Order: sequence, then C-alpha cells, then structure tokens
Amino acid sequence: MSARPAFAVRRTRLWRFAAAFAVLLGLAGYLLVQYITGGPGAPHCTVRAEGDEEAYELSPEQAANAATISAVASSRGLPERAVTIALATAMQESGLRNIEFGDRDSVGLFQQRPSQDWGTVRQIMDPVYSAEEFYRHLAKVPGYSRLPLTVAAQKVQRSGYPQAYAKHEANAARLTGALTGRDPGAMTCTESRPEDSRAGGAATVREKLVREFGAGVLPRTDAAGGRGAGSNRGVTVPVGQGGGPGSEGARRGWELATWAMAHSAELRIEQISYAGRTWTAADSGKGWQNRPGGSAADGRDVRIITAQ
Repeated sequence: MSARPAFAVRRTRLWRFAAAFAVLLGLAGYLLVQYITGGPGAPHCTVRAEGDEEAYELSPEQAANAATISAVASSRGLPERAVTIALATAMQESGLRNIEFGDRDSVGLFQQRPSQDWGTVRQIMDPVYSAEEFYRHLAKVPGYSRLPLTVAAQKVQRSGYPQAYAKHEANAARLTGALTGRDPGAMTCTESRPEDSRAGGAATVREKLVREFGAGVLPRTDAAGGRGAGSNRGVTVPVGQGGGPGSEGARRGWELATWAMAHSAELRIEQISYAGRTWTAADSGKGWQNRPGGSAADGRDVRIITAQ
C-alpha cells in the first residue's frame, strides 16, 4: 500500500519539474526575442513605404548595420538587388547583429569564418569589412542579380540551410527601398541612447560617411543652425541638383539622410534635414516633418546636426 503514494509523489514532482522547465524555456525564448528586437516600447526603427500595408520594424542596432551594408554597396556601385541579397543573408545569419559567436568559428553580420579565409576575427567583426567581403564574393557569381535570392546567397555563403534566406526577402526588399533612397523617408527611428561610450559628433559623422560611402562623398563641418559660429556641430553633405522625386539626385539625398537616421543613436545626431523635411531626436515619434519654408525641390544638401 505504501508504494503507490510514493510513486504518485515522484510522478507529481516529475510533472512539476517538467512544467517549471517548460516555463523557463518560454522565458528564455521571450528574453531572446526582446534582446533581438528591443522589446515593446523600446527605441526602434520602422520601414513603411507609401502604399505598404505592412511595416517592418527593427532595433537601432539592426538599422545601423543594415545602413552600413547598403552604404558599402553604394560605394561599389552595386545595384539594389545586391543590397537585398546581402540584407536577407545578414537577417538569416545574425539577425542583423554583429555577434561574436556562431557555428564553429563563424562571427559577425554574415557569420563569416576565419578558418575559411574570410579574414581575421577582428576584420570580420568590422561591419564595413565584412560587407565588402560579402559583395566581393557575390560579384564573382555570374548573373547574380537575375538568380533567385536563395541561389545567389548560397553561392556566397555555402549554408547548410540555403532555403532559409527566402523568408527574409520581402523585408530585405522593403529595407533596400528605404536605404537606397528609392522610397523617400520610408524609414523613421525613435530616439535612443548611444549603445556605448564612443564619441559621436560632427567629425565622427564625416569620417564614417567617407569610410562607408567612399571618397565620392564630400561632407563638411559647419556651424549648427542658430547655435553660433563656433558650435561646429553641423555636417553638410552636398548632393548636387536634387531634381524632382525619383530623380538620381533625390534618391542620393534620401540615401544619405536615411543612413544618418539609422546611425543617429551611435553618432549622437539631433537633427537631419533634406528636401523640405526634418527629423529631430527630441520629437522623433513624429518621424519626418515638413520644414517651415522648405520644399521638396530644396534638395541640394543633406544637413545633419549632432549633439556635440
């Protein structure tokens, strides 16, 4: 008679242990999602082009990495399709996060492996370097822009799960439209604090622009509007004749303005202005706002004002 109660007690304890373990697994999954996305109410960036029924949301870290990937393609004169392939690949491999771990010795945005001649760990952990390496390999794939995304990405990555890239194609295309300037003002970001203690400011903005977009970008430091001649917190990036919506000049301007938006946290950017519209960190929830006295035709320069 005593064996049954003992067995029942053990079984009850086993069920309780299993239930507790399931709860812990669920909590771990929830925390992972919050880590990747930033969680509800956290600073975030949203991509929604005109006519889109759905929006794509990502964290400031993800947006900054995506903007770097797109800028490197621009510096190499690559087409939008290359950007979409690269973004979808990084979404699958790292969730657009520059991680220091992965399968075997894989690291970085694209999970490139030092043992497979992608470079040193230090090099691969540099988003500009890793994006350049991805595009260098992609450019060797004949007709990559006409291939299905999964095929083109697999030619570069040699992944064990090549079909997994397909699920990211729609969001990668949305993000490409915003970052290349094809969809003007499609990305908006809410204000967020810098993720580290590195200095931002106008000089850092200039240096980063040139490193990611190449020597063809000619940013200059000047006084921030209304702050006095000695403030020197402003950066002006000449675009040339902007032209009307959809023109090459207008797309270039929105490409640069969106890049600044995506990097606004790390670079401590307070305000971005282009083509009659302005984004301010202090009022970031309203996105791009029409600037008093400005117009869409006013598209010769992108104006960036930093906090220091």
